[in-house]
Amino acid sequence: MDFSDPSLYVNRELSWVDFDDRVLEEARDKNNPLLERARFIGITQSNLDEFFMVRVASLRKLEDVNYTKPDVSGMLPSEQLAAISDRVHQLVEKQYSTLNRSLIPQMEAIGIHIRQYDELNSAQVSFLTQYFREVLYPVLTPMAVDVSRPFPFISNNTLNIALRLVKNTKDEESGKKEHRFATIQVPDSFNRVVSLPGTNEFILLEEVIKHFLGEFFAGFKVKEACAYRVIRDMDFDVTEEDASDLLKEVEHELAVRDHTQVMRLEIDANMSKQLRKQLIHDLQAREKDVYDIKGPIDLRFLSKLVKQIKDHDELLYAPFKGYVQPALRQDNLFDAIKRQDIFVQHPYDSFDPVVKFVHEAATDPDTLAIKMTLYRVSSQSPIIKYLAQAARNGKQVTVLVELKARFDEENNVHWAQELERAGCHVIYGLVGLKTHSKLALVVRREESGIRRYMHMATGNYNDVTANFYTDMGLFTANAEMGADASNIFNMLSGYSRPPYFHQLHISPNGIREFITERLSEAIKRAKQGEAVHVQMKMNSLSDQDMIAKLYEASHAGVTVDLIIRGICCLKTGIKGVSDNITVHSIVGRFLEHSRIYMFNFDGEQEVYLSSADLMTRNLNRRVEQLFPVLQPDLAQRVVDIYNTMWNDNVKTRTLDKDGFYKRVERRGR
Repeated sequence: MDFSDPSLYVNRELSWVDFDDRVLEEARDKNNPLLERARFIGITQSNLDEFFMVRVASLRKLEDVNYTKPDVSGMLPSEQLAAISDRVHQLVEKQYSTLNRSLIPQMEAIGIHIRQYDELNSAQVSFLTQYFREVLYPVLTPMAVDVSRPFPFISNNTLNIALRLVKNTKDEESGKKEHRFATIQVPDSFNRVVSLPGTNEFILLEEVIKHFLGEFFAGFKVKEACAYRVIRDMDFDVTEEDASDLLKEVEHELAVRDHTQVMRLEIDANMSKQLRKQLIHDLQAREKDVYDIKGPIDLRFLSKLVKQIKDHDELLYAPFKGYVQPALRQDNLFDAIKRQDIFVQHPYDSFDPVVKFVHEAATDPDTLAIKMTLYRVSSQSPIIKYLAQAARNGKQVTVLVELKARFDEENNVHWAQELERAGCHVIYGLVGLKTHSKLALVVRREESGIRRYMHMATGNYNDVTANFYTDMGLFTANAEMGADASNIFNMLSGYSRPPYFHQLHISPNGIREFITERLSEAIKRAKQGEAVHVQMKMNSLSDQDMIAKLYEASHAGVTVDLIIRGICCLKTGIKGVSDNITVHSIVGRFLEHSRIYMFNFDGEQEVYLSSADLMTRNLNRRVEQLFPVLQPDLAQRVVDIYNTMWNDNVKTRTLDKDGFYKRVERRGR
């Protein structure tokens, strides 16, 4: 059977748009607290922005060079771009319909108001007049456009106001009033949501600026002032032939990448045809990349609004604090880990013990070395602080900081330099690969000899996102895993690659080979009449070979259950191909981020966790790890967690044979 037929696959980008639509459904779900629904709309905006900066930008480059190879679903870049434009325009329409018809009226009904300037009372007008003159006016820079002053460069993701101006006096020669065009950036150094006198009264910064624009253009009348925003190509492109210069190359790319093509232009839907035409021309945007916005541009302001609302805690999720297991409350974590493996699931389990693991190693007299991979960390990372402390305490500290982590490049360059100044050995990633593995290794001298302690995880060492990303981690002193971890760090810091690993499986290639081998075993056993059950959970499934292997397993009679939060290029319900495959997607309060791969061969259960999704980039172009959960009680806990998610009937959507995600039927449950 031909499992490479394009009709068996969903386009990756359109599947992503479907995912963002599922996030938007959470903003429309009346069972969610009102202010959390507002936050979900802001999340859909952030998602869309990144999607255009990276994925759409990549497709545009392929289209510009007349790339003619279709994707796995048979679509050319130009066809994908056209389909994306249609779908995203519909999504944006739904965003603003949700905001304007549902959320804003509900907020106003309970006394939360986003005001227009002409709705303000005298105290609020007085407050804003003073705020403008003393705070805003010195910062704002109007940019006139005429023969001597060309249209200025508009930075990525900045909010701006376009103006049409008419001179107050007529030209002596022509007898006509002179028309001008200008633009002014809304400064992002101020909070866009301005709190007004009165409880839960707000106005957006651009509305304040619009009211006072006349003060910048003496002798002219402001005929029109409308907001707009551009999203540019921010796809990172670093030349890596010489890894020794990678830090400088990344810094250079950060400095220049803002000056790129416009991927999306958002404009006020009330903008005149004249002003609209001028902007499209000056920004060199394409008509299908223009989005007429019926409300405030850039809905990320909603998360800032929510933070400023007072006396409405009942409209938010109840506060949540992660649990610290008794074994992790001990003064000496190493003693606890030596006795048995310890499994954690964040945010239900607190992230504090992970930070404590590094802190204890930094101050422990028996610790000789700490080795760690860092992909994304917080802006005030305690882990960075303790790694630096360890180096100052004489420990050998080796840290791989992935400089190419998308949109965290600047933050990671900063931390890499800080760690180097503290005396740590810093590796800037490998040539041609991103290091996405989540691995911490502590080497100690004990009475019995050298012992290795590890923490391995599905998610980043980020103490902030650990509070709302679901991820899994394992503390272990398993000797074979410790040897494998040492080999991984030797591979990252030097030139060695071990001939084999005992327990861990490493990308590139290793994870693909291992999962392919386990699926082949599942197929063989199913053909022999055994009951075989494959269960996987991941963020995205897009690799064609992995999907084809899952189709082959289904065709052989293997039951395959998949929990996939985001992109899924696999189709369900195809007779003889995927009729044994079921796909669930869970979108809710926490970002489902953990990766689980489980194989049940006639009652023999194998449980693995991983940093990798089944995407080509994770399997071929990244350093990732997959590790087993060997301790039976912990393996069973992972199985139980998976089954709880699988049986969820509140946030789960099931992918049907027509490609639609539908809520689980709750009647009778």
